Amino acid sequence: MPQATFVCADGTRRELDVAIGTSLMRAATDNGIDGIVGDCGGAMSCATCHVFVEDGFSDRLPAMAPNEDQILDYTAAGRQPNSRLACQIVMSESIAGIVVRVADPQV
Repeated sequence: MPQATFVCADGTRRELDVAIGTSLMRAATDNGIDGIVGDCGGAMSCATCHVFVEDGFSDRLPAMAPNEDQILDYTAAGRQPNSRLACQIVMSESIAGIVVRVADPQV
C-alpha cells in the first residue's frame, strides 16, 4: 500500500499506509494526525485540512479545482504556493511517498 508522510506542527513525522482512492484528509482523521480537523468531512467547505505539499509532489497532483483555489484564500495559516486541501489529494501510485506539512493553525 502506498505511504504518505504527515509532518505535524511540532515536527513529528507520521508515515501512514493509505489505500488507493482514499483522500489524505480521510487517512489523517482516521489515524489521529494532529492538526487535520476535516470539519466538513471532505466537502471542500471548511479548509481545516490545509497542508503544504513538499517539493517533488505538487507537479504530480491533479490541477486544483476553482473551488479549492477559492477556499485556500481563507485558510487560518495563510496560503502558500504549495498549499492544498488534503481532502482533494487522493492517493494514487503516482503520489506514493508524498510528504505534506500540516498547516498550523487550522482554525
